[in-house]
Amino acid sequence: MNFMKKFIKISDSINEIVGKFASWLTTLMVLVVFIDVILRYVFNKGNIAMQELEWHLFAMIFLLGAGYTLKKNGHVRVDIFYTNFNERTKAWINLLGPIIFLLPFSLMVIYSSRDFITSSFAVREISPDPGGLPARYILKAMIPLGFFFLFIQGLAECFKNILFLKGEK
Repeated sequence: MNFMKKFIKISDSINEIVGKFASWLTTLMVLVVFIDVILRYVFNKGNIAMQELEWHLFAMIFLLGAGYTLKKNGHVRVDIFYTNFNERTKAWINLLGPIIFLLPFSLMVIYSSRDFITSSFAVREISPDPGGLPARYILKAMIPLGFFFLFIQGLAECFKNILFLKGEK
């Protein structure tokens, strides 16, 4: 039980920090989009690197923010039946859902992205577009990193529900 509580505390702390970082990336993305729009529509100057930076930031926000969103119970769920269940039934659903779906899927993405990222680092992949961003491999490295944070938070959520079902806070 102590291991579970320590793991929950560490995972929650890590995803809180990563979530705050992702929120600052959101602020940066808004600024980049604003500058891009001004350059494009006021000064008639398009910039490929700026447009790529927008979707790179969006991808990082999405990937790095997933664990934080799970921690805050912000992921989409179909509440047709769930809202009418008692707390114990909800805890069972919140325990079995990640075990059956989230944790195996996260591990599969982490494992299957390995060669994809290794080859990208090996060739020092850059944007195929003229004027695009260098170091695309850094963005690709966010895939397993984001799913790692999601995995540890999913495991922490499982532990929280196990403790709840055992009658512990």
